[in-house]
Amino acid sequence: MSKRPPRSKTNPHRSPSQPPNQSREASTCTLQPQALPQQRAAYTGPVTTASWFELVGFLVGLLFGSFLNVCISRLPEHESIVSPRSRCTECRHPIRWFDNIPLLSWLILRAKCRHCRKRISWRYPAVELAVGLWFAFVAGWLCRVLVGPGHPGAARDSSATIPLAADILAIAILGFLLIGLIVMDWRTKRLPDAFTLTGIAIGFGLLCVRAGFNPDGTGDIVLNTTRQWRMSGPGSFQSTGNVFLTGTEAMVLGRVAAILGAALILLSIRWIYRALRGQDGMGLGDVKLLAMIAAFLGFGGALLSLFAGVMAAAAYALVLLATRRATAKSKIPFGSFLGLGGLFAAVVGARLLDWYLGFWR
Repeated sequence: MSKRPPRSKTNPHRSPSQPPNQSREASTCTLQPQALPQQRAAYTGPVTTASWFELVGFLVGLLFGSFLNVCISRLPEHESIVSPRSRCTECRHPIRWFDNIPLLSWLILRAKCRHCRKRISWRYPAVELAVGLWFAFVAGWLCRVLVGPGHPGAARDSSATIPLAADILAIAILGFLLIGLIVMDWRTKRLPDAFTLTGIAIGFGLLCVRAGFNPDGTGDIVLNTTRQWRMSGPGSFQSTGNVFLTGTEAMVLGRVAAILGAALILLSIRWIYRALRGQDGMGLGDVKLLAMIAAFLGFGGALLSLFAGVMAAAAYALVLLATRRATAKSKIPFGSFLGLGGLFAAVVGARLLDWYLGFWR
């Protein structure tokens, strides 16, 4: 009886290139134990930071949304937003602080006043939620500016951070104003100057702050590139360089031109409509609203807002006509749709304009 040949101790599943003396454990272990914690930390660090920013932004937005509800209720009626304190619109009873907590009080009270039991409109929590979400979006953007996406906790250069922070603050204020104007125009067909004109001043002021930190030589506009200026007469001189506008001057003057140009567009439409129909087809509040959007977003952003607002208003009007809930002479709150267009332009306007202009470069 022949003996069975000894069993080979080599791994029968090894590849031809694997050395015979390498164990199965060594051949199957391909991950480095130290790589997983580093990858997990790099992934979760920035997300956690951004989440905290967004949470704080959401809570702050709820508070501002509660204040915005006061402005929406009182400004169209030319009432003070400071006094008296918040009260029920039906029984006029003052609202206590624990009944005025954004979102929560409306849910706890089941949308009814504690005293008269009349129903509280869903508009109040909707405005608070809208402002809260907008501020959360802006806070996440601010986190990406202050903390580099690839370097958690590393602050950027202040010369670059301050202009970006001014832009982000402008977007936050613009959203607050537009949400209020959208609701006010929808309810009362009024766009108070306290929001539109004040918004123009705030938007232009923040642009001036950003222009003040514009680096030297950035955005300069050369007006004379081929010849020099020579003055004749006593004390004449020849210029030593080209005549140009600095980047700061170009930003400020360009924004002034954007505000005036945006207002002139709607004023021209208003004048043409009045000449053809003998009546006003658009209020001056819409003109001021588009000028306010231009103060924050520039002329390109204002044009995009106008286009988006017109498309949205036209779609809404077609639905009303198709369902016979309106006629050709019915009025719609165009300012509300223009405000929606402004929110759209604030979120995607810059990227959309860059994409469009890329076809012409």
